[in-house]
Parts: sequence; C-alpha cells; structure tokens
Amino acid sequence: MEYKPKLRRVSTLTGTWVDRSVASGVADDEQDEVLTRRGSWTGRFDFLLSLLGYSVGLGNVWRFPYLCYNNGGGAFLIPFTVMLVIAGLPLMFMELSLAQYAGLGPAVLFKRLSPLLQGLGFGMVLVALVVMLYYNVILAWTLFYMLASFEEPLPWKGCHHAWTSRQCYSYDEESKCLDLNGTYYMRECYANVSLIANFTKVAKKPPAEEFFKNYVLQLSSGIEHTGNVSITLSFCLLAAWLIVFLCLCRGVKSSGKVVYFTALFPYVVLIMLFVRGITLPGSYTGIMYYLEPDWEKLKSAQIWGDAAVQIFFALSPAWGGLLTLASYNKFQNNCYRDAIIVAVTNILTSFFAGFVIFSILGFLAHELDTEVGTVLDQGAGLAFVVFPEMVTKLQMPMFWSVLFFFMLLTLGLDSQFALMETVVTGILDTFPQWRRWKLRVVFGVATVGYLGGLVFITNSGMYWFQLVDKYAANWSVLLIATIECVLVAWVYDSERFIQNIEEMIGRRSKCFAVFWTILWKVVTPATLLFILCFNWIQYKPVSYGKYAYPEWADIVGWIIGLLPMGVVVLTAIYKLIADISEKSLVEKIISLVRPTDEWRAAKVALYHFEYDEPVTEL
Repeated sequence: MEYKPKLRRVSTLTGTWVDRSVASGVADDEQDEVLTRRGSWTGRFDFLLSLLGYSVGLGNVWRFPYLCYNNGGGAFLIPFTVMLVIAGLPLMFMELSLAQYAGLGPAVLFKRLSPLLQGLGFGMVLVALVVMLYYNVILAWTLFYMLASFEEPLPWKGCHHAWTSRQCYSYDEESKCLDLNGTYYMRECYANVSLIANFTKVAKKPPAEEFFKNYVLQLSSGIEHTGNVSITLSFCLLAAWLIVFLCLCRGVKSSGKVVYFTALFPYVVLIMLFVRGITLPGSYTGIMYYLEPDWEKLKSAQIWGDAAVQIFFALSPAWGGLLTLASYNKFQNNCYRDAIIVAVTNILTSFFAGFVIFSILGFLAHELDTEVGTVLDQGAGLAFVVFPEMVTKLQMPMFWSVLFFFMLLTLGLDSQFALMETVVTGILDTFPQWRRWKLRVVFGVATVGYLGGLVFITNSGMYWFQLVDKYAANWSVLLIATIECVLVAWVYDSERFIQNIEEMIGRRSKCFAVFWTILWKVVTPATLLFILCFNWIQYKPVSYGKYAYPEWADIVGWIIGLLPMGVVVLTAIYKLIADISEKSLVEKIISLVRPTDEWRAAKVALYHFEYDEPVTEL
C-alpha cells in the first residue's frame, strides 16, 4: 500500500475543486462547472421570483397601508416613490451587480473587495441570523391560525371561553342582549335596570385580541416573567422550520422552484380579497380614508422619514439577502432589469395591498358603527387581531380565514428563504470544504434557528419579539449600507464599477454612467444619513401596548442592535494588527481597503495547485 498526494486544481474564486487538465483561460463549459459546484439558478425566472418574494413581504401588507393612512393618504406615494429612486433602487442595483460580478456571498465578497472591511459581510450574515430567528415565529403563528381556521365556528368568536377576561366585548352578544331589552356589560346581559346605574366604564377588548394574547401567546405580565414554552407553538415552529429546511435542502436548486408558487400565490389571494372587499358595505369609506391626500403633510419631515425607512426595509439592502441571491446568477444576467422590475413591483404591490386592507377595515368599522381609525392597527395587530375579528362577520369565514393566513405564510416563506440562504451561503463560502456536507449544514442552521426561536414562544415571547424586532435590523444596517455605498462609489470607484456592470449587461449610455455615479457618490449616502438621523431623533424606548420595558431590556436591545457594526469595527482592528509589515498605519489602511488580487469577475476563475489529503491506492 502506497500513499500518494493527489494533485487537484482549486478555484480561488469559489473554493471548489475542479479536477480538469490545466488550460489557459477558462472556457464557458468550465465556468458552468464552477457554477454547478457552488450552485446556481436553474430556471430562467428563478432569481427574479426569489428576489420578488424576498422584497415583497409581510411589511407590504401590514405596515405600508398604515403608514400611507398616517402620512397624508395618497400624498405619501410621492415621498415613497422619491425615496425608492434615490435610496432603495440604487442600493438594490449596486448589491445585485456587485454579487453577480464576483459570484460570491457577502462573507467572502468583502474579504476580496476590501479586506479591511471584511466585517461588513460578517455583519450582514449576523443580521440575517438574528432576524431569521424571530421571523420564523411569525410563520409559526400563521400556521397556528391557519389550522385553527378549520374549526367551526372560528375559535376566536364570542366571549364565552375560558381564555377571555371580563373586559371581553362581543358585538354579536351585545346585539342579542339588546334584542331582549337588556344591557350587555362585562360578558353578561343584565335585565335589572336598577343595577345599570352602578356600572362603571371599562375598556373593551375584542375576542380576537383576547384569543391572540391569552390563548395563543399566553402572554405574561412582562419580559422578566419568562414562564413556559408553549407546546402547541413549539410544534408549529418546528413545522415552520421543517418547511424551510425541505425547501432549502438543495440550495437555490430547490428554493428556486418553490418560489414559482410562494411568490405568485399572494397576488392571487390579494386580488380575491380585493374583489370581496369592495363588495362589502363600508368599503368605500375605508378606501377614502386610505386615499384622501393631505398635501400639507408633504411639508413635514415625518412623512419623508417614514417613506425613507419603509422603502429601505422593504427592499432590505445590507441584510445580505440581495448579495446572496445575486451571487448565484449567471454572469450575463441582466440584473439592472431585475432591480427595476422588483422595485416597481414592490411599490405597486404595497399600494394595491392598501386597497385590500382598507376596504376590509371600512367594512369592519361599518359593522361596529365606529370610525376607520379606531379599528386600524399595524404589524401583528392587523394580521392576528383586526383581520380575525373582521372575518367572523363574513360569509364563509373559514374559507377567508384559511386563505388569508395561507397568503401570509407564502409571503413570509420567501423572505425566510433568503435570510436562511444568506447564513448558509456565508458558512459555505467561508468554509468551502463543507460544501460536500451542504445538507448537514442546512440542517444544522435550521436546528440552531429552531432552538434560538424557542425564547419567542415562551409566555414572555412577545416582549422578546418586539425587542429584537425593534433593534436587530436598525442602526447597524443603516451604517453598514452607508459604508458599503461609500466603499463601492469612492474607494473602489463608481466608474470602475460601472465598467464591471457593462461587462455583464453590455454597453450603456453616458447618461447611465452619470446618473448612477451621482446617486451612489452623493445622493444615496446623504439619504442614508438622513434616515439614520431621523431614526435617532425619533427614537423612543421599546414598548408593547402600555407595558414599559425595564432598563436592562433596553440595554440588551442596544447590544443586539449594535453588535453587527461592532463586528465590522473589531474585524478592521484585527486586520490592522495582523498586518506585520513595516508600513505606517495610514499606509496599512490604504492597502487593506483596496481590492485584493483575488477580486475578479466570476467568469474569470484563477486556479492554483494544492495537495489534498493523502489518498490510498491499493
């Protein structure tokens, strides 16, 4: 038996093994092999639909309509569109082009683009990791409600349940009591007139709110009272992670096919809900609440700040997702076209979702004989309180409830796919030898995600959810995006970057170069700083309803929020210390901030020879 080292060719671009004879240059079929080993989109529209699903998410349905109503109705579309053009689209186009050109995810991309700022990639992966922990909890809630929607009657209808409090108020039960000439008070119908004078005014809580907080969440009195893990929600969370794992077990090859359904199905449901909504009494009033423009609000900084924040978090640059998805593209893919299509679709979807939501809210306000503003909510309150309460008043409530929550599930899955793929790609790009065990890596990340998500389904889980949601993707993400924009536009140079883009999508006009150069160098960084300052000025400690968080919880939130940026700083310091050359500090910074020799287009792979582990030959 004799041991001989086996000579292999290694791609320094992707880290994958390429066992072929040495050749000068790289042929197209060899490039295809590199893409195949790392993974690439297999269908024509896989990337576009994945990008669309990632960008169009839950925020389009449960946050944009509220912001539009709260910031001058139809007038909000003006600052929203402006911010799309000067902040959202430039960042999206820049990240898609950058990752497609290099064929790398964020963890390795910045190592080669600017070693000093390698931490930008690590920070993005960290943001994706933290967000995916609590984002899948929303899918767990959605699965719970979707399964509960098959019960007849819907379990959150009425106040005569063990989980309701004395403040529970059912309009249906009140109507029945009035028919008996009684007075409905604290879940009871009183016929004795002499008792009515002694009644005191109490807060009214709809059954759907009581169901969500008391039955689904089993909410404790505060974040310091952890309580127990909900067994039911733990199984729902397990099911949510199992779905994500099965869809990502083969990487973009499997997720790229799933998005053909998950990215398009929500539009089918939105259209169905819109058709049903506009036929309901009160829908016109609700839509007018949504659309009626208040032009005076355009003079306020609030409306511009809200529009900037919304478009930034809608397209999710600096989270690593855009870089990850684009890194699996073919080199000649027209990422410019894709960026414009997704950006325009995002704003149109948000606007259309507002019609759907406010037509339904108008109906609910009509049924409750109140103003639309009194039933309006955002975030989880809209999805898990307002809509469940409204659906009990529709014909075929089970059908509409199942349909709505299935739509939320498909909206959330696309975003979760990109978040988890960012983490997995970051690991595999950093440790390319692990690609042979990719299934185990995906399973490991899903397991960590499930275990990390258990804290959000304890009795204090909602408090932790609100805390992490406020801080996880906030200041650090804005700072990372600003640094990334300056790095590409000023250090790497926007003209050089545009030449790289033209290598991929073909020659463009002079106006194209001038337009994007001005945006990347001046307008977009200035807008990002405006968003950052606006967030700092508008900062308020996190709260949930009337509950005020203890000081230690806010400190934990700040640590979570600034940790990704801390990784960037610490990595830069480590790189400077690790450089043992006799250069001055300034010279080291200038040297490390520039691209390395390994920074190349994905179509030009550099190869070197390495000895693999000894192999046995009999």
